[in-house]
Amino acid sequence: MEEGRFLQWGVFRSLLAILQWWGFNVTVIIINKWIFQKLDFKFPLTVSCIHFICSSIGAYLVIKVLKLKPLIAVDPEDRWKRIFPMSFVFCINIVLGNVSLRYIPVSFMQTIKSFTPATNVFLQWLVWRRYFDRRIWASLVPIVGGILLTSITELSFNMFGFCAALFGCLATSTKTILAESLLHGYKFDSINTVYYMAPFATMILGLPALLLEGNGVVDWFHMHPAPWAAVVIIFSSGVLAFCLNFSIFYVIHSTTAVTFNVAGNLKVAVAVLISWLIFRNPISGLNSVGCAITLLGCTFYGYVQHMLSQQPPGTPRTPRTPRNKMELLPLVNNDKV
Repeated sequence: MEEGRFLQWGVFRSLLAILQWWGFNVTVIIINKWIFQKLDFKFPLTVSCIHFICSSIGAYLVIKVLKLKPLIAVDPEDRWKRIFPMSFVFCINIVLGNVSLRYIPVSFMQTIKSFTPATNVFLQWLVWRRYFDRRIWASLVPIVGGILLTSITELSFNMFGFCAALFGCLATSTKTILAESLLHGYKFDSINTVYYMAPFATMILGLPALLLEGNGVVDWFHMHPAPWAAVVIIFSSGVLAFCLNFSIFYVIHSTTAVTFNVAGNLKVAVAVLISWLIFRNPISGLNSVGCAITLLGCTFYGYVQHMLSQQPPGTPRTPRTPRNKMELLPLVNNDKV
């Protein structure tokens, strides 16, 4: 009986974690699009900066004031040598995401973001010469094919927004690769990551946002019929953006890797559906098929990664083509050892 109740509580906790993660993620995306489209606040740098400010304050409250999470101590020298470069890429990633939302529909933007596994594998293969199983490469085929089909059939296609979303995928992959080398030795959760990176990101983005969008924001404030209500909505999106980071920490610790991967792909489908119901952007049949193919490819990619990670050490890898003549030479006993 106790084991059954414990199992039921585990399932309920996982479901609750996924639902609140979906809720925060979809809400942040929809509100940001609403800010750009309905409030006519067409300043993605300012929106990103507000998100960073709210996240900095929220992380400080959670760690220092409420003490809901212990602070992971970082050497002051490492903050500039390790955390600052990561914060720069983190800043670019968030800005490009908001820029893409400014110009393209949520459905198209979310589909392009699903291209991240492909850019992640390609960059690691190109930069680190990391080996990947043939099944990993095969799982990327439907992702790339689905993205191509979606892009060709997108009725609201905008080249600038498309490029921003695509470079956002590259920034996400670059952040993942840098984290493996720069943050080696530190086990950051999502809250501590925001605690250290958000202030740096605010410092990096504050001056460009002021110089490039400051005058436009002032003009918008004077011309908007209800500016203070709009400002409340804009800052609410920043608070929800921080809550999203907290929800990611909760869902990672409450679900398995496979469940997290499947839930992430279903989250994209939920975001696409809700955004279409709200904004009614035109979506063709082939566009929907391309989005579905991409999400299935992402699910298959996550499944292959999970299966390969479960292989016991010493499992023979899929043979690959030698990169040079030295690899064609037979191994001697010392090399085998």
